[in-house]
Amino acid sequence: MTSSFPASTVLGYPRIGPDRELKRALESYWEGRSSRADLEETARRLREDTWRRLAALGLEGLPSNTFSYYDQVLDTAVLLGAVPGRYRHDDDLATYFAMARGAEGIAPLRMTKWFDTNYHYIVPEIGPDTVFSLDAAKPLAEVREARALGLETRPVLVGPVTFLLLSQATPDSPDGFAPLDRLDDVVEVYARLLAELAAEGVGWVQLDEPALVADRTAADPAAVEAAYGRLGRLENRPSLLVASYFGDLGDALPVLAGTPVEAVGLDLVRGTAHGVDALAGKTVVAGVVSGRDVWRADRDRALATLRAVRERAGRVVVSTSCSLLHVPYDVERETGLDPALRRRLAFAEQKVAEVVELAALLAATPGRHLPEHFAAQERPHTSRVRTAEGRAPYAVRAAAQAEHLKLPLLPVTTIGSFPQTGELRRARAALAAGEIGEAAYESMVRAEIEQVIALQERLGLDVLVHGEPERNDMVQYFAEHLDGFAVTRHGWVQSYGSRCTRPPILHGDVRRPEPITVRWARYAQSLTSKPVKGMLTGPVTIVAWSFVRDDLPLREVVFQVADAVREEVGDLEEAGIRVIQVDEPALRELVPLRRAEQAAYLEWAVAAYRWATSGASENTQIHTHLCYSDADEILAAIDALDADVTSIESARSRGRLLGAVGAFPRGLGPGVYDIHSPRVPGADEVERLLTEALRTVPTERLWVNPDCGLKTRSYEQVEAALANVVEAAARLRERYA
Repeated sequence: MTSSFPASTVLGYPRIGPDRELKRALESYWEGRSSRADLEETARRLREDTWRRLAALGLEGLPSNTFSYYDQVLDTAVLLGAVPGRYRHDDDLATYFAMARGAEGIAPLRMTKWFDTNYHYIVPEIGPDTVFSLDAAKPLAEVREARALGLETRPVLVGPVTFLLLSQATPDSPDGFAPLDRLDDVVEVYARLLAELAAEGVGWVQLDEPALVADRTAADPAAVEAAYGRLGRLENRPSLLVASYFGDLGDALPVLAGTPVEAVGLDLVRGTAHGVDALAGKTVVAGVVSGRDVWRADRDRALATLRAVRERAGRVVVSTSCSLLHVPYDVERETGLDPALRRRLAFAEQKVAEVVELAALLAATPGRHLPEHFAAQERPHTSRVRTAEGRAPYAVRAAAQAEHLKLPLLPVTTIGSFPQTGELRRARAALAAGEIGEAAYESMVRAEIEQVIALQERLGLDVLVHGEPERNDMVQYFAEHLDGFAVTRHGWVQSYGSRCTRPPILHGDVRRPEPITVRWARYAQSLTSKPVKGMLTGPVTIVAWSFVRDDLPLREVVFQVADAVREEVGDLEEAGIRVIQVDEPALRELVPLRRAEQAAYLEWAVAAYRWATSGASENTQIHTHLCYSDADEILAAIDALDADVTSIESARSRGRLLGAVGAFPRGLGPGVYDIHSPRVPGADEVERLLTEALRTVPTERLWVNPDCGLKTRSYEQVEAALANVVEAAARLRERYA
């Protein structure tokens, strides 16, 4: 063991590549267009480029094992041998991707949001009989890989307590079992891993425990004490950094302080240093540069915080508040941004430079006490209150909509998007580059809408969508048409696996200069006698999936966006659109991790949604959609949205949410087709899922739909899957008619 920690570090770094090299390599491998050796070479090159760049920027403590082919929680399950038998394959990579994406006849593991971020992780399954065994190949290989470049690294792993708290019990687990019951067994595997890393000459290991910043049960501090007491007492191990982020450690801080770990990481951007005195004698890895936003750090404030922590706790290391996985690579590539705005921004490279600079300034500053309360200050503000007038009661609306829309029992629809073909993406890029004109591009969009409408009519869907061929992303598209936003060209951030998004930058007051979606919705409706949904993204989600200005309270920013959505709803109605979907998949995502703060958030988030939608007439059917976000935890808030129809993820979680829904009082569409997997569900499988849903949801209120939009799938997959969905709905209509 060694007690010397470098003066500057980051808790993690982006891994997709500045130009999404990993995305392209993965999709090529999955489609059989390249070999495993090709994929591994791309991965090796990305890791090497990252380490060399971090070293060139002057960072002293380099992390390793932050690269992943899909997800770090899934990597941890493999490392621990926690692989359900149904996924095991002779090929280890086939096993890995089967867990993430499914395989022929086998659904993938559940996927949900990583705390309050838009990153998704794969949920491990742990049962009383799960056999744990160490597979240390990946972290060891990365240590050796970096060492061959002349660089020493610190392996980063999901900690044992967080791993188990984020896992779910296997379906056959007895009542009362929780994955945390297996802590002792898991800790023994970590102990063997630490011994192997020590034998490899590794000086430090980082164990991430972000679950400790959320409210925990009374048993959880005991789990922390047991895990790190056991690991800390190992005779042959590297020094341990236990890193927390996304908030305050709270009661877990003194517990960690009482264990033999050498260092504790604190998020001093979203959290505070309350109780930091307890860490005297340990190294405090102080996260003063935000890993969650794109704004330059307030250097003077960050330095004052670092000095005060050093005065109260001792040795301080400068770091990011969390992994930089959540921000793009390099703002200097964004030459199209307004220079004044660009000067305010810091992406991953700039944040590393800030960490290095702060470490140098701290080292040059003599230790002395500086008053510092450690708490973030919300600037004074005046909020404009918007009170939504109530729509008619649901029973009145439902009757009016039934008369107006004349839909069959168990109506079939989709969530909105259809496959984004390579031709569409190339045309959009060519338009942006000035290589084709607006007229040529719009002609292609019209042709795609015509194809999508014709396909849905041929398959027999009941409420159609225009397929969103004109949209690059469900948030970015709106950001491009609203004042107050800027969009990037290279600002990609990983959402899950090969899926990346470019979060817009919300830097000013939001206004809608003109209608955004009306033109294409009206055109699609002109092609069919069936209702076509107007497709909008809700105000909470637009804000949640953007990098948001930090000079206004979040609720005020959300209400500015809600004003724009409300105007769009009104214009869609005027254009004759009588089904309007306003998606809020991020509603659960933004719920604060501490219960004491949750009620206030949900109150204003629901109020913003209702303000955006309550101007619609009773004849207009309002839909909303939530996906992959543990929506069962906020059912009261979902109910309070007062949407006429709510669609939710259900296929991948095997109907987990339905048990919590109970007698949901309005229309409900539990997804029957997992669009994040290339699997095509059969009609029998869909029928079983719908039959299960009908035990909870009355036939007159059950909708039939996929889990999410179809943009990531191929037309071949979509057509086959939707044909099976329509067939299953038809069988049940006949049975229940």
